Amino acid sequence: QLQLVESGGALVHPGGSLRLSCAASGFSLDYYAVGWFRQAPGKEREGVSCISSSGGSTSYADAVKGRFTISRDNAKNTVYLQMNSLKSEDTAVYLCAHYFGNSCQGIPDFGSRGQGTQVTVSS
Repeated sequence: QLQLVESGGALVHPGGSLRLSCAASGFSLDYYAVGWFRQAPGKEREGVSCISSSGGSTSYADAVKGRFTISRDNAKNTVYLQMNSLKSEDTAVYLCAHYFGNSCQGIPDFGSRGQGTQVTVSS
């Protein structure tokens, strides 16, 4: 069973930082692009960031550019999302999914995602 598990979410104050982790079990992430997505209450799921299988290509939603950084450690089979300068509008459940292929131009496989991790930004 291909499965991803997200962790690292917490309650933080505006301006704070968090690092989310997306760990794979049952398969190797080496050959897949991986994306982070988020869903806030009453809103549709949106893409946050993506990283290619090699880590050489990354992309970010405009809302998080300059504040979030995606990275991966294939030796640990894990993808990270470093989130700085957090804002209240970043509050959401964050989840990760691998893409069908090594590029972020592909289609994400949400069937492999975990339950997500809650990020709450509030004073």
